Amino acid sequence: MFIKDNTKRITKKERIRRKVSGTPERPRLSVFRSLNNVYAQLIDDISGKTLLEASSLAKELAEEIKSSKGKVSKSKLVGKLLAKKASEKGITSAVFDRSGYKYHGRIKAVAEGAREGGIKI
Repeated sequence: MFIKDNTKRITKKERIRRKVSGTPERPRLSVFRSLNNVYAQLIDDISGKTLLEASSLAKELAEEIKSSKGKVSKSKLVGKLLAKKASEKGITSAVFDRSGYKYHGRIKAVAEGAREGGIKI
């Protein structure tokens, strides 16, 4: 029987989410990638609220994204933006949630960008 890739990813995501949880001191850095864009959030799972968000569609990154080439470089910029916003709110560490994606390419670039921006993952 043929199973779509996204169905497999959702199954992996649920398995990961059983183990990974965010707190106000150390929120969960959740990443989602669509065909052309990347979205990242810092989530406090105890209160069930999103603390911060950043995406490749953010107006703060519009000029930098136009000059960057490729989706991986866009993703790294998203990670840096999220880290910058987090440092303004006093968040220094996070738990990384790859949402069922392989830790490779754009997902890895978001994590590296966040690390470069000052978030300890």
